Amino acid sequence: MLDVIEYLKQGLYQTFVLDDNYLYFVRGLKITLIVTAAALLIGIVLGVLVAVIRSNYDLKRGKKSVLMKLLNGLAKIYVTVIRGTPVMVQLLIMWFVVLASMRQSDQNMVLCAIITFGINSGAYVSEIVRSGIMSIDPGQMEAGRSLGLGYGTTMRKVIIPQAFKNILPALGNEFIALVKETSIVNVIGLKDLTKGAMIIQGKTYQALVPYFALAAFYLALVLILTWLLGIMERRLRASDLR
Repeated sequence: MLDVIEYLKQGLYQTFVLDDNYLYFVRGLKITLIVTAAALLIGIVLGVLVAVIRSNYDLKRGKKSVLMKLLNGLAKIYVTVIRGTPVMVQLLIMWFVVLASMRQSDQNMVLCAIITFGINSGAYVSEIVRSGIMSIDPGQMEAGRSLGLGYGTTMRKVIIPQAFKNILPALGNEFIALVKETSIVNVIGLKDLTKGAMIIQGKTYQALVPYFALAAFYLALVLILTWLLGIMERRLRASDLR
């Protein structure tokens, strides 16, 4: 028992104190948060745009224009390809093929990760948002249009706010998954949380504490995000009761 305690004490010292190794976690956490937040923003914007295009096509009655068919076709291809391929493969293609001409630097790696995860998240968010839009009674759209509101205004002020309440739990799950998925950015050399733990393990030849600390960091991030989503859900439910 004493040997185990001594081993853990030595591991904690080597992981956090020796040579200021804790800074690898601090810097890695910063990279992880930047990539996650920026990718989340891109994913929401892209996802809502694709969802509106596809739901508009599905809800449109009568003959559909060529432009509408083209946009819907492109949106379906985007969702199918992105959801049908691993995000690690997308990251490798983005870095070694699409952005191959860029100089290998931390800033460019961060940009690559943000773009890749933003595009990937957008495909999943689009299907979540589309399901929320399709769950709203079509009469809501007709009522908005009968009041003189344009399609875009009705969608923005009537449909999407109602759909958002229905899809918030699913969106929360997607955001949590995004936080954890960013752990693979080290495959292109980006020094995120996971890479920081790997560097410490390589320096100290001690794997137990660095990787358990890494798991604790991700668990803390997920718990914080879950707590914030819970607050938002309670406020939305409270607003419905007023």
